[in-house]
Amino acid sequence: MGNVIILNAKIKARANKLINIEKDIEEAKKRAAETEAAVDSAETDEDIDVLDEQMEKIQKEIKEKEEAKEKLEQEIVDLEKELEELNNKKPTSEKGERGMNKEKEIRSNLNNFIRTKGQTRDGVKIVDNGALVPVEILKPQIAPTLEVDLSKLVNVVKVNSASGKYPVVKKSGKKLTATSELEKNPDLGKFSATPVDYSIETYRGHLAVSQEIIDDADFDILGLVAEDAELQVLNTKNEKIASILKTATAKAVAGLDGIKDVYNKEIPSVYDVSLVVSDSMFAALDKVKDKEGRYMLQVDITSPTGYKFGGKVIYRLPDTVIAGATGEMKGFIGDLKAFVTLFDRLQTTVKWVENDIYGQLLGIFTRFDARKTDSAAGFYVTYTDAV
Repeated sequence: MGNVIILNAKIKARANKLINIEKDIEEAKKRAAETEAAVDSAETDEDIDVLDEQMEKIQKEIKEKEEAKEKLEQEIVDLEKELEELNNKKPTSEKGERGMNKEKEIRSNLNNFIRTKGQTRDGVKIVDNGALVPVEILKPQIAPTLEVDLSKLVNVVKVNSASGKYPVVKKSGKKLTATSELEKNPDLGKFSATPVDYSIETYRGHLAVSQEIIDDADFDILGLVAEDAELQVLNTKNEKIASILKTATAKAVAGLDGIKDVYNKEIPSVYDVSLVVSDSMFAALDKVKDKEGRYMLQVDITSPTGYKFGGKVIYRLPDTVIAGATGEMKGFIGDLKAFVTLFDRLQTTVKWVENDIYGQLLGIFTRFDARKTDSAAGFYVTYTDAV
């Protein structure tokens, strides 16, 4: 089941990248046509030489993107073939059959809990009067393709207590010292770790389910619950992590050069820098060109998001999440894993809540905390176009 979902996710991701590459090819062909028209109206040989050079670069770009397009198309064909074979494959081992039967049993028990509004509790673990949703059930649920899950980009620590301290050792440029044989070890300096306090909080949401659906549905209610639970948890964690990213040292940047100055001059090279930007800032960066007229925001099949800007992976979030208001061009530039640590209790539960409609509210609860762990790892920037 999990492999099928993973394959579907891979196919969707490559299909999205394919769409973006096709758009880039169309844009490049448009620039080629404009350049060709400019050659016809050029007045000097020098102008023609410049335009010919520019045309050569555009044609090279088109060729590279056409090759990338063919590669993606072949990958999609191969993945679809693999998916078809997997769907037609029967479990061949007793171990595989036991795994599938166990998952069916988990789903069946949790569905019974849901249908009976908590009266039937056989085979489910109860936490605070709610049924614990096993991680193996939630994990396969795939978030929407365009959603960025920040919790997968930051440092994640599994914790078993509601509060505590976590030691943080900042990245440094320290190194060992060469010594002669049998020479006393040199002093490498005092080891230091900064303790970061964490305190787990409980976050809640709900899904309204009519009594008619509970009574009459012949589909997998758990599937609907798990999908909505995963999306609510993702949105909640994104908002919490984004609020921490916004506490980074503020800095105003203008154009490509301003962004490059931040990650080349302001952030030590030991950090793995990426960009998390608002939709409005992403839209502005999508129009930035270098001195030769080439767009700096490029499709990159090696990037998890499908995009890179100035060689750095770029992620986009709604303005209201990472910026604060619609239209604001803001974002975080830095090392997400070093800057934020998420303390996860991994307990997502569901239970019925009283409601005055003919139905029930299925409550969803998750517990975690997130903290800033290395303030030197990034900046919160306000972007403006270069003058």
